[in-house]
Amino acid sequence: MIRHSETYMYRSLWRSSEIILKMNLEGKFNGTGFFIRGLSDVPAARLPVFLVCLLVYFSIFFGNLSIFTIILGNPNLHTPMYIFLMNLSAADIIYASNILPNVMNMLVTFYNGISFARCMTQMYFYIALTCTQVLLLEVMAYDRYLAICHPLRYFLLMSLVKCASLATLAWTFSFIITIGHIVLISKLSFCGLRFIDHFYCDIAPILKLTCSSTFDVEIMNYIEGVLITFNAFLFTIISYMFIISTILKIKTSEGQRKAFSTCSSHLTCVIIFYGTLFCLYMRPTSSYSPARDKFFALLSGVIIPLLNPIIYSLKNQEIKVGVKNLRRKIMY
Repeated sequence: MIRHSETYMYRSLWRSSEIILKMNLEGKFNGTGFFIRGLSDVPAARLPVFLVCLLVYFSIFFGNLSIFTIILGNPNLHTPMYIFLMNLSAADIIYASNILPNVMNMLVTFYNGISFARCMTQMYFYIALTCTQVLLLEVMAYDRYLAICHPLRYFLLMSLVKCASLATLAWTFSFIITIGHIVLISKLSFCGLRFIDHFYCDIAPILKLTCSSTFDVEIMNYIEGVLITFNAFLFTIISYMFIISTILKIKTSEGQRKAFSTCSSHLTCVIIFYGTLFCLYMRPTSSYSPARDKFFALLSGVIIPLLNPIIYSLKNQEIKVGVKNLRRKIMY
């Protein structure tokens, strides 16, 4: 079984090298670019995989766009919690659009080459949007903490101006701090077969191709991991410790249920998001496993943006009311 797996891997690499050589001879492949393995090496499977990707992408795009439009079109939903959710939906749309269209293009055209500039751009948006999602989930946890633990002072502590400032800060900080990461990676030297064993330009598979020292990049990984991801995760955990403590002090079970229902959707998304994020990045590059990382990358890049609109709409009565109001506006 192991021998068969190794044989398949070597055949795939040989086939990929032949494709790269052919593209070089035809002048279609830039020597400074990369070759991405993609989601399928089997020609017969490309069309079914493409159709699945297309369905998933449309579901992510229109699902999150619906949440965004419902909140934007209903003044009753212009509260901090829903403004943060609207920003999260926008991040999910851009996040999926950064990866899936290119994956589908590779499946249809059979051309898996990508220029160095496009690869760095894709990686930049991927890291920046991941950081944005981390920070948005953090401020959403803070918002739920204020709403449940300090309900009488909630609108004083979390005004719309403060809400907008926190959302803007999440986007701005993420896109600025990612620049240093990309600058360090772009200075690396790449040698040998530039074959990215992934379906998009991610940090770990890119670092596997370099013949330069990756020490600075790995230090940056851990600095960003501690500065953003770990601190945000710790802050979220502490917020939910206070939230759960406050909910348990409510005397009636009905009151406890109503209080918990306001944060259950967010808590579900937090658990899925951080679970996949830690599995992907909180480890040294030497432990990189292509199969495992592709699985977790699919979860974080596809499944989470797909589930977010479902989780927030199914468990949220105000979103359901917003859908009805928006439907009335369109019909009349």
